[in-house]
Amino acid sequence: MASTGSGSAGSADAAIGRKHTKRPKYSKFTQQELPACKPILTPRAVISSFLIVTVFFIPIGFACLFASNDVVEIIDRYDSDCIPENFKTNKVGYIQSSVDKTCKRTLNVTKNMKSPIYVYYQLDNFYQNHRRYVKSRNDEQLRDPKKGNVTEYCKPEDLSDGRAIVPCGLIAWSLFNDTYNFSRENNILAVNKKGISWKSDREHKFGKDVFPINFQNGSLIGGARLNESIPLSEQEDLIVWMRTAALPTFRKLYGRIEVDLKAGDQIHVTVKNNYNTYSFNGKKTLVLSTTTWLGGKNNFLGIAYLSVGGLCFFLAMTFTIIYLIKPRQLGDPSYLSWNRSPGGQ
Repeated sequence: MASTGSGSAGSADAAIGRKHTKRPKYSKFTQQELPACKPILTPRAVISSFLIVTVFFIPIGFACLFASNDVVEIIDRYDSDCIPENFKTNKVGYIQSSVDKTCKRTLNVTKNMKSPIYVYYQLDNFYQNHRRYVKSRNDEQLRDPKKGNVTEYCKPEDLSDGRAIVPCGLIAWSLFNDTYNFSRENNILAVNKKGISWKSDREHKFGKDVFPINFQNGSLIGGARLNESIPLSEQEDLIVWMRTAALPTFRKLYGRIEVDLKAGDQIHVTVKNNYNTYSFNGKKTLVLSTTTWLGGKNNFLGIAYLSVGGLCFFLAMTFTIIYLIKPRQLGDPSYLSWNRSPGGQ
């Protein structure tokens, strides 16, 4: 009977020990016993892989290039041509003066352009990606009408006459303010400026109950003014501008022309040359562009696909020639280092 009691106690201790053990529960996953694929890179497998990449990438590259070439663009740089002769040597003085800055331009349509035709303005040598410039805004103020007095990070455009500026910061203050009016054969070409910004920005980043307050009321005007009766969520020029660009040369959408243009048409443009790019040797360009399934004109993607496909084809041919000229049996032990050195050294 004593031995029976002792055996029961030992079993209980063993059960308690197993219960408190830190050993993980056995499974093929924890013990790394799951089935695994370990492909052997034979010459045929490598050559086949390169050829498969070639077969897919080269047609995709040509398709991207053809789509890009189908885009019709009209590009007109106007910042220098819109300076009067008597101001050619003092461009900064001209742009800061109060003289009329209306400029007439004529664009010639060389190919048919199907609507919608996107109107962009392009700026060169403008570093919207500068660290202090990018941080000079307050997103809480843009979203919430109760945060109108929150101007953190917005200096030096945070206050004017002791009152908070809405929207504050250098990005909003430097809003692009050149304007374009288009006509063809004395008929006005309307520019639709609705829906030019990202829907997510309109709905989540700029409040429907937030209105401009005390904006561009300082002594130094940076760019366009805003209508104080329109909420920020509907001021799409501002929304487009405040999505800062990563590179010093960038395009931003100005609007859409929703009629077709035919080859041979002359488009007359009335430009209000207000924006100061002369202080930093910047450039201003007006761009009219169509789109395809790939988007706007961009040859980089097609060239990238063709380059990778061409490189894979070259490597496949090189390995094929080597394999045919100097074949090697798979798993031949004579190629092991200790078999190739005399004496196993």
